[in-house]
Amino acid sequence: MVELVTEFVLEARGLRKSFGGQEVLKGVDLAVRERELVFVIGPSGSGKSTLLRCCNRLEEPDGGHVLVGGVDLMARGTDINAMRRRVGMVFQSFNLYPHMTALGNVSLALRKVVGRPRRAAGEEALAALDRVGLAAKAASYPAQLSGGQQQRVAIARALALQPQIMLFDEPTSALDPELVGDVLRTMRELSASGMTMLVVSHEMRFARDAADRVVFMDGGAIVEEGTPAAIFGQPFAERTRAFLGELAR
Repeated sequence: MVELVTEFVLEARGLRKSFGGQEVLKGVDLAVRERELVFVIGPSGSGKSTLLRCCNRLEEPDGGHVLVGGVDLMARGTDINAMRRRVGMVFQSFNLYPHMTALGNVSLALRKVVGRPRRAAGEEALAALDRVGLAAKAASYPAQLSGGQQQRVAIARALALQPQIMLFDEPTSALDPELVGDVLRTMRELSASGMTMLVVSHEMRFARDAADRVVFMDGGAIVEEGTPAAIFGQPFAERTRAFLGELAR
């Protein structure tokens, strides 16, 4: 597994993906620097979630390259399972095991994937839960937690593997509006602590306030990218202006 020296934690180069003859990603180029919080916005069907899923090969790209810390995930001989540990993923649905406590859900990957002894895994899982403000809920089962708390457990599960970058795919879309704030607060704290993050979300206020860079996608391509002030204040592309105008209605 060859690692190249690079300033980027994550790079997508010429990424292509089609489903049933429909091209969903049309040669996308995107790079994320260490400690950067990048927000990807755009209409439904623009390829945002597919881009995220291709970045850790949950979806197999049809063309192009994905590099994490300089390692090409598409290269022959790359240990994809080892590389996936460098890329934490948080989904719309929490995907927690209902028969396991919060601590059990977070420690499972540490034991099964990393091979940590049970006691060490428990200690590291508790530290991850504490990082998202849920150490007091370690013994609670998912049914005893709110949707926002379940999503924060899912974030802790990804954090426990100590990834280089965290990918968030619409992490608040399944939550009641009053529960969104706690998850966004947790994400903001992660960003402040130096976690590199690539986020797909419709939470525009959060993007405006917290992102280092905003990327607007449409039709399987990146239309424009820039600072939140530039994208939300003075976008140069007509398609971006139209999209943001619809949201403002």
